Amino acid sequence: MILYIAEKPSVGRAVADVLPKPQQKGDGFIKAANGDVVTWCIGHLLEQAEPEAYNADYKSWRKAHLPIIPIEWKQHVKSQTRQQFNVVKKLIKEADVLVNMGDPDRVGQILVDEVINYAGISQAKRAATKRCLVNDMNPAAISKALKDLRQNSDFIPLATSALARARADWLYGINMTRLCTLLGQEHGYQGVLSIGRVQTPVLGLVVHRDLEIEHFVTKPFYEVWVTLHTCSGEQFKAKWQPSAACEPYMDEDGRVLLKKLAETVLAKVRGQTGQVKAVKREQKSQAAPLPYNLSSLQIDASKRFNLNAQKTLDICQQLYERHKLITYPRSDCRYLPAGHFAERQKVSQAIASSSSQLSQAVKTADLNLKSKAWNDSKVGAHHAIIPTERVLDVQRLSLDERHIYELIARQYLMQFYPAFRYSEHQIDTEVAGGLFVAKQKSTVDLGWKALLARSGTADEEANEFSTALPAVQQGDQVNCVEGQLDEKQTSPPKHFTDASLLAAMTGIARYVTDPEIKKVLRDTDGLGTEATRAGIIELLFKRQFLTKQGKEIHATPIGRQLIQSLPQRMVVPDMTAHWEAQLEAICEKRLRYDQFMQPLQHGLVELISEVSQQQGQFSGLKGLGQNRFSRSKTGRAKFAAKKTSSKAASKTTATKKAAGSTRSRRSSQ
Repeated sequence: MILYIAEKPSVGRAVADVLPKPQQKGDGFIKAANGDVVTWCIGHLLEQAEPEAYNADYKSWRKAHLPIIPIEWKQHVKSQTRQQFNVVKKLIKEADVLVNMGDPDRVGQILVDEVINYAGISQAKRAATKRCLVNDMNPAAISKALKDLRQNSDFIPLATSALARARADWLYGINMTRLCTLLGQEHGYQGVLSIGRVQTPVLGLVVHRDLEIEHFVTKPFYEVWVTLHTCSGEQFKAKWQPSAACEPYMDEDGRVLLKKLAETVLAKVRGQTGQVKAVKREQKSQAAPLPYNLSSLQIDASKRFNLNAQKTLDICQQLYERHKLITYPRSDCRYLPAGHFAERQKVSQAIASSSSQLSQAVKTADLNLKSKAWNDSKVGAHHAIIPTERVLDVQRLSLDERHIYELIARQYLMQFYPAFRYSEHQIDTEVAGGLFVAKQKSTVDLGWKALLARSGTADEEANEFSTALPAVQQGDQVNCVEGQLDEKQTSPPKHFTDASLLAAMTGIARYVTDPEIKKVLRDTDGLGTEATRAGIIELLFKRQFLTKQGKEIHATPIGRQLIQSLPQRMVVPDMTAHWEAQLEAICEKRLRYDQFMQPLQHGLVELISEVSQQQGQFSGLKGLGQNRFSRSKTGRAKFAAKKTSSKAASKTTATKKAAGSTRSRRSSQ
């Protein structure tokens, strides 16, 4: 009997659909007519053991215990999914051949491997295990993948990399959370000071933005505009472009800060004759945006419907699991397998039948168009989030569910609309030695942006019509009949919102200056993963490190003081970049597990010493965030045991809610 072990139930059912029928559905498995069986994990069925599993004394938090570094790592079965683990383990024992069908990435590899290893089978059976790589749930793609099985042992480096990351996050999160919490307690703070490789730099982003806004000093800057008359009697406005000679009087954004300079320019050009130096006319186009991955969907949902990241993820899980209206939502990919193009008719008709609001958009779509979204080489473990072929009247959904479904469906339909086309017209004029530029942009064809216009969410660019510029030619003379001096004020950066914080996490590279770190962060898609970002943000709110004022996200006094108490290297994303570079090297067999873990452990010892030596920094936490257990010594112990165990510190809200269908990820990141 061949046993196919999928990462999640939905994949298991898709695999079973291509196996011989009739089939027998059991509790946690499906048996095909030929005797082969498909079973599945429900995310991680195993998790890292708690510190007290290595030493009972570790149940009490003491600085003397740190660093806690296991000699032999332990795992145990997750209580929430113990029943499914027992099903999988029994089938593993009975099977003749095992096939790992985890997602084709690091976590997908280790997630199934760890269950196989934990089941206690023979070395020979483990060595004979096969690997099937599936990133497209189309039956044809699954059938093809099942005919192209590889040796699971070929993917040991991938599993080793995932194992190294999980253990490194455990070491960092457990040790630094305990240390910082204990240092806070010494100064009267009774809450948990949760630390993680990802969550702490995210908090650092917000704290630094808040401080930047508070310390911002506004400055006036000046713009000079002139009105120019052509020989034919037409007129247009143009803006002065300061030359290189003006740079000493400008800021880094090219704004003139010296009023006298602007006044001198204005006085110099009034009533003068100028000459057209250049005329540029360009026709430009903008292709439709790609279908959503989770982060881009969360960002748009926040902007349009004021939904936070976790709420959007929860809605997506409902649309995916309960209503079966969308594909797998925790995807980091915005591309689609080429084979999915053949399903466009059915998917589009399902959209039209489900949503009357989008029926016209389906009618006017050109299904013969093929955007760049369909690209096998760009599809990773998952493809973009798109509607399924299932039909369900969206009026039966909640309002938020309907909003998210229609957002996903509209983005899919955009792939069958032409490019947005617009024209740009620019006139460069020289007056009294100064350069003045006039620009005009106008829409030629809305293309895919027509869908935004219909939904009432058309952006400014789609409707940007400025006063038409005259038809002048290079060398034409113009007269400067009047001028205007505009005084403006520099503005501080804006506080983070749900949308902008998510965008900052995915585009974290722009917040660092080191080019090597920039490159790694850009290649690894930023801080956190699609599956963990919402949970990390939620955890920061839960820990009372962040708060909301309207749509704005602010750091609380606790969150601010924590960041200001830590060494700089703990609150910037550089560590994630260094780790990811080494983890990728393990995948490529350029680095061994020990070469990553040993320096990390030594560095952890040094970091514990460094933080301990500046423990006075934690005095600022005194009196902040007193919780309901703070008056009772027994209560404090219970609070620590309940709230600051590695389980509570390392599991995200998202993975708890979605345990029934997705891998559990640790937000000790």
